[in-house]
Amino acid sequence: MSSNSNISSEPLNTIDPRYQDSIQYLFDTINYERRPELAQGPESFHLERMRSLLELLGNPQLAVPCVHIAGSKGKGSTATMVARILEESGKKVGLFTSPHAHRFEERFTINRSLPTETEVVEIVDRLRIVTSEMEQSEFGSPTFFELATAAGWLHFRQQKVDIAVNEVGLGGRLDSTNVCEPLACIITSISKDHTRLLGDTEELIAREKAGIIKPGVPVVSGVTRDGPAQVIQTVAQETSAPFLQLGVDFQIQPVAPADQNLIPWTFDYSSQGIEFKSLNLAMPGEHQTRNAALVVTTANLLRNAGFEITDEAIQEGLSKAIIPLRIEVVAENPLIVIDAAHNPASIQALCDTLHPNRANRKFCVFASSRDKDCAELLNILNTSFDEFILCSYQKNPRSLSLEELKNIANGILTKPFQMSETPESAMETALDLASNEDLVCATGSFFLAAEVEEWWRGRKQ
Repeated sequence: MSSNSNISSEPLNTIDPRYQDSIQYLFDTINYERRPELAQGPESFHLERMRSLLELLGNPQLAVPCVHIAGSKGKGSTATMVARILEESGKKVGLFTSPHAHRFEERFTINRSLPTETEVVEIVDRLRIVTSEMEQSEFGSPTFFELATAAGWLHFRQQKVDIAVNEVGLGGRLDSTNVCEPLACIITSISKDHTRLLGDTEELIAREKAGIIKPGVPVVSGVTRDGPAQVIQTVAQETSAPFLQLGVDFQIQPVAPADQNLIPWTFDYSSQGIEFKSLNLAMPGEHQTRNAALVVTTANLLRNAGFEITDEAIQEGLSKAIIPLRIEVVAENPLIVIDAAHNPASIQALCDTLHPNRANRKFCVFASSRDKDCAELLNILNTSFDEFILCSYQKNPRSLSLEELKNIANGILTKPFQMSETPESAMETALDLASNEDLVCATGSFFLAAEVEEWWRGRKQ
């Protein structure tokens, strides 16, 4: 399975003339990210084709030690923090995440550096050969996300990384990343999202996420609600995987910033004789303290596995790790925030983080995907914002139409709202309405956040 991806058909400014053709080749494959309706259900996914693809490539995933991370929200931030701590420890670290905001190769970086266009072309050339071999096989041609996952592992093996951090795309059990042999697994959180594919209860979703747990491999869990937490613990017991639970095996004490104004939190950490005081984060929001607790616990596990990770590296890594489009402040006066939240839990975390902000008025620029619970997202946002500008993102066909969005908003929003054709026009409208003492936040979809971020960069030039 795979998660959202911002895939644009617009040409990029490129150096290698073969690059655009290589990228288009990937985007032309079966792509559940652009068209999730093609997936009829869990039966649309399996790992046999992925295993066959990797075997033809020489099993690059087995050449690289890794950390595997699943969760309904927080897995991208958690992966970024793990990778940064390892980098601060002097390691060459591969980081595989999804979706990408602007360029495909954002999905597989090494020490925060993208592969070159020529390296991408060479990787895709190798994938073309293997895909051709698989076309007539019983499994058929690989999907976009399978090829993207394989591309990451090929790059990491070729560049001889010391360790990779792999973020699950969607779910866990049937995700294309779930053929690795990790040193540790992390499950960040469980909430309702992708219910058509993962199940309509938190317990069913937890079972899918827990599918990344491997026999004997330690699993670190940030899931604390009884039902899903018990599911994950049971799977760990069934696979003889050491199980470490937030609030049980390790504890944190979050410390709010003095003025509560989108300044990152600090926290104290303790676990079986290991203590840290006043760990500083780079990313705002109390929820990041919980993600960071999982990261510190995982760093200790990696120490036990032979990786030299100092306390200083943990402190420095957490204080430097940032991820774009996660409550990202791009301007002040007015305060402009871009956030990729797209499910109820992440939208609630955004609202909780913004709540203490002392803005005079809060404007929300919002768009959503057709396969999301748009009504619930707006219901949560309605309590935190004073006015809405609703729009439709342009570079992916999954966007909810303006007409559908307006119909939903009419039944949910009690605050003033207006419609705007594009994210760009919506943001311009919001800025026309906002004073320097106000806040403007764009949220509801990763696709929206990516387009707004691109608009903002162009606007500043």
